[in-house]
Amino acid sequence: MGDMIEETETIEEFLARCSADVEEAVRKAAAAEILPRFRRLAAHEVDRKSGPHDLVTDADRLAELRLTEDLGALLPGSVVVGEEAVHANPAVYEALQGDDPVWIVDPVDGTRQFVHGDDGFCTLVALAHRGAVIASWTYAPAREQFATAVRGQGAHLDGQRLFAGPPAPGRDLVVATSHPDYTTDEQKRALRALWTDGLAPRPCGSAGLEYLAVARGEVDAVAFSWEAAWDHAAGLLLVEEAGGAHLTLSGEPFRVTGGNALPFTAARDAATARRVADLLRTAS
Repeated sequence: MGDMIEETETIEEFLARCSADVEEAVRKAAAAEILPRFRRLAAHEVDRKSGPHDLVTDADRLAELRLTEDLGALLPGSVVVGEEAVHANPAVYEALQGDDPVWIVDPVDGTRQFVHGDDGFCTLVALAHRGAVIASWTYAPAREQFATAVRGQGAHLDGQRLFAGPPAPGRDLVVATSHPDYTTDEQKRALRALWTDGLAPRPCGSAGLEYLAVARGEVDAVAFSWEAAWDHAAGLLLVEEAGGAHLTLSGEPFRVTGGNALPFTAARDAATARRVADLLRTAS
């Protein structure tokens, strides 16, 4: 791992010096705690949290603990807001409102896929400061894909620059939406506006991988009805840096600190984001 951050060093300077160390920490956590359990989970390694579809595994817990230790050591004075830590103590989430740099961590995004032996899961890490996401790391270890983004410096997948570009004219827009298993009746009503001419909505898989698909120009937009920062922070920056845009129902970009008008959309270009947001607004 790299040397500790200097007292006078900015977040940007830290990233210039240590972004490769962050990537190494993510890869090591996946290699140690996630991949050895992929398609080898024992029944006692899987639990349910809030309901039958809200799963957590030993891979989630142990990968988050490892990342919390390693990322905190890389950037002393930073705090970690991880999905499992917040589940254990919701007050941890309040760090997103503070002045300290925050690592936003989802150790296994797409736990449902992971549990079922599907390779559509990833580890998500974002670095935020005072409510702004500065950098992100999206790692799909079973697919050997690693995407990164740094604000103002572009998005990359395995070293190749990502450009989402506008959708091809004349075809239906592919929009990944909140999965029905995870939505309330009210949220289903809001999202129903997307079932219209010119759009081809479908339930989303791992949010992180759907954002990557938008950044790659393989999916035109996402429309999500929840705002947990660990699901969205890394992917939203990836989409932005690939030339895309995101909007909430209020017409403002999504804020990782919360209080967003939901549902919201992220899309491969600003025009598509406006089109999807306008449709969502008609149903609200």
